[in-house]
Amino acid sequence: MRIAMTYTRLRTEERLLLDECESLGAKVTPIDLRQAVFDPHDPGEWSRFDAVVERSVSLTSSRVVARLMESFGVRCVNPRATIELCADKLVTSAALVAACVPIPYMRVATSPEAGMRGIEQLGYPAVLKPTIGSWGRLIAKVNDRDAAESVLEHRDTLGSVNHAVVYAQEHIEKPGRDLRVFVIGGEPVAAIARYSEHWVTNTARGARTEGIEISHEIREISAQAAAVVGGDAVAVDLLECPERGLLVNEVNHSMEFRNSIDVTGVNIPGLLARHTLEIAAGERA
Repeated sequence: MRIAMTYTRLRTEERLLLDECESLGAKVTPIDLRQAVFDPHDPGEWSRFDAVVERSVSLTSSRVVARLMESFGVRCVNPRATIELCADKLVTSAALVAACVPIPYMRVATSPEAGMRGIEQLGYPAVLKPTIGSWGRLIAKVNDRDAAESVLEHRDTLGSVNHAVVYAQEHIEKPGRDLRVFVIGGEPVAAIARYSEHWVTNTARGARTEGIEISHEIREISAQAAAVVGGDAVAVDLLECPERGLLVNEVNHSMEFRNSIDVTGVNIPGLLARHTLEIAAGERA
């Protein structure tokens, strides 16, 4: 079995996944996308791979690889459609709503003025997010109109094209934590709770983690969210709302798992490697 692993930085996750794939008998070729050149007219060496595991930190690189692999007829893990659905929070939210998967209430606008009306419809505090971004960067909780006006003005004046859309979300009074569920092959395999004194509970910002049991409710909503995006392997972030129960906050197509292996006792890279080889075997057949 021939597997390519595309990356922009070889992190712990990629090293673990590479080792697990090789332990299962696969021949894995790591490919640094910072050095790669593609010819859209000719798949060339890419056609010899049974599957490509896309592990780029860069969203742009992920999209390029997934689109080209699809055009080359090479199976990408995750596929292009999944990456496109997960890359943009608005696109993700719209897909989840269409599938009746519960998410926080939100408003979307394309001007600061309309954005202000949307925020006030939600009420304060509200959360403003860029539609594209990760690790909790550039997320703002606005507690009143003055704060909302200031954030919207700054984004309108200084922001990139990603800030042209006002994506406002209700603030959920969560119990000091959020949940992340790892779903591989449609099956929730591990879950963690992330705790922080800050309202943003993200491990990239110092949140501590602990493994939790996957309850029936967690299993059901996580599997539903993964099915909506068609993901081979995704991380589903959940919020515990006091009034509405579990809500899907985000779905991540390039999940980080190094801090979740020990606390859950689950060999996440091993399960991902096994599923990747099952996909590759299906493509070869």
